Amino acid sequence: MQGAAQNRRKIMFARTERLLLRPSWPEDAAELHQAIADEGIVRNLARAPWPYTVDDAVQFATQAHDPLYPSFLLMLRTHGAPRIIGACGIGNYDGSAELGYWIARPYWGLGFATEASRAVVNIAKAIGHKKLTASHFTDNPASGNVLRKLGFQNTGETAQRHSNGRGEAMTSVLYVKPLDGAGTEPRTRLSPPVLNMRAQMERLQAA
Repeated sequence: MQGAAQNRRKIMFARTERLLLRPSWPEDAAELHQAIADEGIVRNLARAPWPYTVDDAVQFATQAHDPLYPSFLLMLRTHGAPRIIGACGIGNYDGSAELGYWIARPYWGLGFATEASRAVVNIAKAIGHKKLTASHFTDNPASGNVLRKLGFQNTGETAQRHSNGRGEAMTSVLYVKPLDGAGTEPRTRLSPPVLNMRAQMERLQAA
């Protein structure tokens, strides 16, 4: 357990081929709102409300960061200022570690959900989670394609889950991925802790 706790302290952000995954900051709220305030995105999420307001974005951007269930903004690394294109993280749902993600509409179909989620799966292993769960509403089969690419297994079960964005319960398809076996996913670059973590993140965003 001590080793897992040390890993949780170390894993603050990750870098993939195209993305930097980092925790949210208060000043992210306006850009976050612009990225997610799209009914086509929110209707596929369980917790996000619709309409999604600036106040909702502020609440998300200023939330406390749980090292056991981390949440990341997805920053597209560009030659100019990096920009928010989505979010991905691990939530605590009925005692299970659950993978969740969303991608801003202009970046659909470009593999960002798979790329970011693969990084978060590796982070979950490093933290010490033994399995991840995930689900998607039955009218969002594209999310199932992402989960299968990541090695999640369809349990063959469905469940009713409330969608705050739709204001009603929807049927969800349930998936699971054991993490205690030998990993088969490509390793994600996990950056080590530094004294000024935020300055390091800003430097990597521009890299």
